[in-house]
Order: sequence, then C-alpha cells, then structure tokens
Amino acid sequence: MTDASGGNVMRFPDGFDWGVATASYQIEGAVREGGRSPSIWDTYSHTPGKTANGETGDIACDHYHRYRHDVALMHELNARVYRFSVAWPRLQPTGRGPLNPEGVAFYDRLIDELLGAGVRPWITLYHWDLPQVLEDEGGWPERQTAQLFADYAAAVHERFADRVRDWTTLNEPWCSAFLGYASGRHAPGRQDPAASVRAAHHLLLGHGLAVQAMRATRDDLRYGITLNLYPTSAATSSAADQDAARRVDGICNRVFLDPILRGRYPEDVLADLEPIAGLQHILGGDEKIIAQPLDVLGVNYYSRHVVRAGTEGTGRTDAAWVGARGAEGVRTGRPVTAAGWEIDPTGLHDILTRITREYDTPPLYITENGAAFPDVIAADGAVHDDQRTAFLDGHFRAAHRAISDGVDLRGYFVWSLLDNFEWAWGYERRFGIVYVDYDTQERLVKDSGRWFADVAAANTLR
Repeated sequence: MTDASGGNVMRFPDGFDWGVATASYQIEGAVREGGRSPSIWDTYSHTPGKTANGETGDIACDHYHRYRHDVALMHELNARVYRFSVAWPRLQPTGRGPLNPEGVAFYDRLIDELLGAGVRPWITLYHWDLPQVLEDEGGWPERQTAQLFADYAAAVHERFADRVRDWTTLNEPWCSAFLGYASGRHAPGRQDPAASVRAAHHLLLGHGLAVQAMRATRDDLRYGITLNLYPTSAATSSAADQDAARRVDGICNRVFLDPILRGRYPEDVLADLEPIAGLQHILGGDEKIIAQPLDVLGVNYYSRHVVRAGTEGTGRTDAAWVGARGAEGVRTGRPVTAAGWEIDPTGLHDILTRITREYDTPPLYITENGAAFPDVIAADGAVHDDQRTAFLDGHFRAAHRAISDGVDLRGYFVWSLLDNFEWAWGYERRFGIVYVDYDTQERLVKDSGRWFADVAAANTLR
C-alpha cells in the first residue's frame, strides 16, 4: 500500500501484538533475596572458566528492584506485550511444595505494574533456571523432573491466572537439553549425550503435563511453548551433505515439532538417537501427553543452518547436534552479528512458511528475535545502533511477507528489552533496544528502541 506522501508502507494486521522479551536470570539479580534458592545458572556462572570474565547474574540489570522503571520504558516503547519468565527457584526454592510468598509478592507487583501501564503480561514458566536442588537429584534427564515441573506450573498458574492470559511452558527446550547436557556450554554444564536425549524427552513430557494441569482449571486462557527453530539445508546436493542436513534438522527442529504437533517422534530421528541413548525412557502414552492442543506456538529465530558432512575432529562439529555426528555448519558469507551468527532475514520467512505448510499449527508468535552488536554511547549521549535497526527492519519485513503468504502470525517480540547477562557470554554481548550501564544501572533507549516504538505505534513499516 501507499501512504499519503506516496511512499510504500507495509501494514501489519489490526491487533498485531508488538512486544519485548526478557528472562528472569538474565535481568532480575537479587539472587539471594526474597527466599530465592540457587539455580543451575548460579552454580554454573560461579564455576571458574564457564562464563566470559567469570561474570554472573548476581546483579544483572537489578530488575528485581527497578521493575517499575523498566515497565515505564516498555510503555514509552509502545510495547503491547511483555514476555518475561518467572524464576522457579524464586517461586519454589525447593523445587516442590507451596509457593514462596516473597517470590509471589514480587511477581504480583510486576504484573500489577504492567497492567497499570497498559502492557499485557505473558509468562514463560521456564527459561533455563532449574532449581539447583533438582539438578542435584538428576535434573531433566530424570522423569520426576517433568512431574515436578507440571506441579510448579499448576501452582504458579493458580496464583496468577486471574491477571495473565498467555502462558508459555518452556523456552527453547533444545538449549536446555543439548547445550546443557550434551555440549556443556550452558548450565548445568554436563557432557553426556545420552542424558541430553532423556532430558529432551522429559522437557517435552513436562510441557504436556503442565498444559494438561493448567487447562484443567482454566480453558479460557492461551497455552503454548516456544521453540528455537532453524531453516536447515545442505551445502551441496551430495547424498552425504543431504543426510547431514536431515540429521541436523531432525535434532534441532523435528524432534520437538513432530511430537508436539503430530503426537509422535520422527522415525528417522529415533533411529539416529537409539544407539546413543536407547528409547526405554519413552513410555507408552508419553507422546499423547506431549501433543496437548495448543493455542499458540512461539518461534525464536536468530539464524539458519547450512550443513555439510564432515569428519570428527575437524573442530567444526557441534557437540550439541546429538545424533548428527560429523555434520558441520558452513558459513555462507553473510554479515554476522557480534554473536557470530549470520544475518539472514529470509530464514525467518522460510521457517514460518515451512511449519505452516508441513504442520497443523496454532497461531504463531515470534517470541524472540534480535541481535547483538558492539553498542557504545556516542559523544552526543545517544546509542546509534544502526545495525540493529537494519537487522530488525529486515526481519520485520520477512515476517510481513510470511503473513502475506498465509502464515497466521499474531505478534512479534524483540529480544531484548534490556542489555543483560547473556549466559556464557556474560555481559560482552548487548542484545537490548535499551542500553544498560552495568556500573550505574542507568538505562538509555537506543536509536533502535525509538525506531521500534514508532513501528509499534503505527503498526506499519515504511
């Protein structure tokens, strides 16, 4: 369409949800306040050599104390929705039993502040901060963790469902399972491929049990899960490269999409994983529990995978690609972010249209998309992050094209509201549309944040 000045514009559907996203351990701080117990990320980040510069989330963005100011920033940025995670060790320090009143009180205050500012709260129940006490009992590779998660989800839901419409069970179970238990690059830092396969299944089982438990008490709310998905293709047409791409697609995408949306694991992926972990942990009826009807599916997108067949020991095989031994990622020459990820907006269009074409999907949301760049405060006192603005602009356009191609996309949440503790990268990677001075905790809206506010207000790209 054309605006009054004759320029081309892209208008998003009426009611499109523009929002921002964060995660509890990355921003809250206050790790020893309000009855909170240690999480696996507290333990991991305090283990020498695990994070950049030995940095931890002990203080992070001090959101626990500064949430009112952060909510005011969301209102200023015209965010309709705030997707945030609640911290399991803050709400249930022993991983079981009654909720911690002090933890409940914090999220009560946050939710009420959001509603007062006209921002809709969207809760993610698990964004990687498993109570350490449960990891000490075996963590996600143990079946009991799935049931404990469902119990926790039901208790949190009972407490906040009067004010929160949208509920996500898990954020990126691929990372929890395979970065946490196979490659060891994330907490809890284990390097046990068999354990990672069991963890992936129990994460999915916990998701299904949690949706069952929540929907049993309130069927008028929306329940979903968020997956990090990657368009995956072979570097060449050779049979070896094609098979490498099949295996990587299996362990990164289909091992989650198929049981959630089709009620069964892909046979070829099970064949790849059986020699590593066996399949005894998948019990009869599990896949039916996992395949609970969903109201939304969250998609996190950052880059694509181009894959070739390689050999062990080349230094390029990703230990997190369990079942895809020897597969290697290939650089395609695209520009990269400060995280080293190639910038490819077309991949967002590709993954959205693929899952719409191949699966019976509920409405979709981009629950994370963003980029790290080396942001600095300029002499004029502003942060001129033109690269991030261009990154978001390209991805917003790809999303609009996907909508035009029939994808039922209802919203887009930028990662992230704030610069924050970026897991094993510590504070070296800045993803926020708001700059954080970690010494003073002062916030400064970046140029990309002001641009986002304009897009969200107009629901339009020019």
